Amino acid sequence: MASVYSDTVCTLGEGPLWHPVDKALYWFDILQKRLYRRDDTGETQWQFDEHVSAAGWIDAGQLLIASETCLSQFDAATGESTFLHPLEADNPVTRSNDGRTDPWGGFWIGTMGLNKESGAGAIYRYVDGALHTLFDKITISNAICFAQDRSCAYFTDTPTRKVMRVALNDAGFPNATPEVFIDMTREELNPDGAVVDAQGKLWVAQWGAGRVACYGRDGEFERAIAVPGVHTTCPAFGGDGLNTLFVTSAAAELDPPGASDGKTFSVPSGTTGQPEHQIRL
Repeated sequence: MASVYSDTVCTLGEGPLWHPVDKALYWFDILQKRLYRRDDTGETQWQFDEHVSAAGWIDAGQLLIASETCLSQFDAATGESTFLHPLEADNPVTRSNDGRTDPWGGFWIGTMGLNKESGAGAIYRYVDGALHTLFDKITISNAICFAQDRSCAYFTDTPTRKVMRVALNDAGFPNATPEVFIDMTREELNPDGAVVDAQGKLWVAQWGAGRVACYGRDGEFERAIAVPGVHTTCPAFGGDGLNTLFVTSAAAELDPPGASDGKTFSVPSGTTGQPEHQIRL
């Protein structure tokens, strides 16, 4: 059964990341432009000047953070950010959204329109100091994650209700046309953030359904874990043994939101997650 991990209500909670060195969970409230961290000593927050949405870990207390206009290195001890690379900085229509580090140390980051403009976003890969466009004409980028055997990446454009799978080459770049892995159209489910466990199973938060659903390596539904927040946004494995599933949620687009909407939850997953991969700058 899911329990509340953080009572902090996020308008749009997103991007949970279990930092394996810090032994802490980081996550964002995109619309409030905040980063949160919680560990055994309590909870900390940082305020930003623009939307921030996703992170990867570089070292102890060091994150790569995707914001509305750039990728930067963030120091949790000082709260200072160091610019690394622009991200659609000349496009006032978009902001960053979902992102995750791949097994090669590259950082995949998706963008979307501030008002969900159709096809305004894209998905990029940042590696060796360069930003590469992978897919364009994306409306709401989500579900970016990677198979445990490095064979493929997953992503979705949420309004399509389809999770895509794309094969990767030995350097971690797509080398095939993406194919539909899971089609949630019949169930009218909306795929949001996702993560792959150590067995290669895909765990997908489903916006509006109050749950994270697990799909096998064949794309077939296996089970779902319910959480009290209606708009579940993204899961992350963490804690000792990587067997706790952390789930962010959103209070946005609920009138009125319930008592648990927008909070961050934890639940025993019954499985083991992959450690989050380390960023290679």
